[in-house]
Amino acid sequence: MAMDTNQLLSDSDHEDNIDNTYLTFSVEQEQYAVNIAHVTEIVGMQKISEVPDVPEFIKGVTNLRGQVIPVMDMRLRFNLPWRDYDDRTTIIVLELDNSPTGLIVERVNEVLDIQPGQIDPPPRWHKGGNQGVIRGLGKTEDSVNIILDVRRLLNSFENEALIAAMEMEPQMV
Repeated sequence: MAMDTNQLLSDSDHEDNIDNTYLTFSVEQEQYAVNIAHVTEIVGMQKISEVPDVPEFIKGVTNLRGQVIPVMDMRLRFNLPWRDYDDRTTIIVLELDNSPTGLIVERVNEVLDIQPGQIDPPPRWHKGGNQGVIRGLGKTEDSVNIILDVRRLLNSFENEALIAAMEMEPQMV
């Protein structure tokens, strides 16, 4: 079951400014958000082919309508314990610089409009202010969504290693 990003946007109250529109999803008990501009589609779990010599959180690659894409398990990416996939487990396909990547999440929640004034900077946990993949904390009503920096999430050294492995071994899928 694939969800069309255009339908998600039409369901949003503020489809005129995509910069402030976020797709929210859950991992463990936390809510995360990514800017909808990077989301190309949302699909149910697919067959994943393992790829050797990649970090544990890279589950492998999947063939999505003829396009091979790397797939990252967000639980493992955030150092959470493994959990079996269920009927709510979903793959969010993000695209950055014409390179798609799938994120395995426990469930997709909703599309939200989060204005810049509702986003606080992430806490300063690291010396020098490097917050890894967290872009900010989006406040909506009574909840906080951890807004992920898609560029940092997808351009990690480990993801580049997977893409290189895919280019070297295209017959693996």
